[in-house]
Amino acid sequence: MVPAEAEADILAELRRLRARVPQLTGVLAASADGLVLAQESAAGEAESLAALTAAALGVAQRLSDCTGQGGFRELLVRGEHGYVATYAAGDAAVLTLIAEPRVNVGRLHLEARRSTLRITELIDHRLGRRGPELPPPGAAPPGREPDRP
Repeated sequence: MVPAEAEADILAELRRLRARVPQLTGVLAASADGLVLAQESAAGEAESLAALTAAALGVAQRLSDCTGQGGFRELLVRGEHGYVATYAAGDAAVLTLIAEPRVNVGRLHLEARRSTLRITELIDHRLGRRGPELPPPGAAPPGREPDRP
């Protein structure tokens, strides 16, 4: 279970993600068992989306395992009106993004992966686990210039 004090930090990360990828129409962080941790979207269906994400996560984990591809990392669904992407955020959480059809999928993956690292760090820190030290929000990874506002 993710401590409540982590939710505000996770929400802040979701807002930064939406700023970096303006074609996102919704973002949701949920526990692996389908409980909403934080959301940033106009949609009022966060609980339903979290439950569906948990179900999709279970199927994706099983598919990845059965095919010998290792642990689940991400799932991308392309529909007529855009994309739904789900990313593992450690063992305890998942990040689900809803994007317009014109989104740059490569940028979507890059920024979502960055956010999942940050969310994993926030959850692990609150649970007292030690993980790799990550740069502060907005800092560039080694060898890359920082994002410009």
